[in-house]
Amino acid sequence: MSMRFLALGALLLAWTATAPVAAHHSVPGQFDVSKPMELTGTITKVDWINPHIYVHLDVKDQKGAVTTWALATLPTAMMRRVKITRASLTGKPGEQVTVRAVPARDGTRHLGWINKITYSDGRYLQLAGQ
Repeated sequence: MSMRFLALGALLLAWTATAPVAAHHSVPGQFDVSKPMELTGTITKVDWINPHIYVHLDVKDQKGAVTTWALATLPTAMMRRVKITRASLTGKPGEQVTVRAVPARDGTRHLGWINKITYSDGRYLQLAGQ
C-alpha cells in the first residue's frame, strides 16, 4: 500500500508543477487553502468523472441535521495509475471517515477540495496538500 501513496505523491508533484499551465484547474484558484477544515461523516456517493472525482460526504452537526458536502479530488486517470478505485476510495458502506479539506473560494456552500481522507481503521489517503 505504501508504494501506492508514493506513486500518488509523485503524480501530485507532477500535477502541481503544471498548475500554472492549467490555471483553470488550480486548486488555490478555486479553493481557499488558507482555511483548512476537518469534516467527519459518511461517504454516500462517489462521482468517478472527469475532470475531477467528487466525493459526497454526509456530515451531522451538533443538532443532528445532516449536510451533504461535495468534495472534489484528483482526476480519475491519476487515481487509476496508483490503483485507487471507486470502491477503495469509498471505504466500507456506512463507515465514518474524517476528511481534511479546504472550502470553495467563491463561498459556494458545502463545496470543497479533499486533502486527506482517514478511515475508521486508521488507514488514510493523502490526496493533496496537508
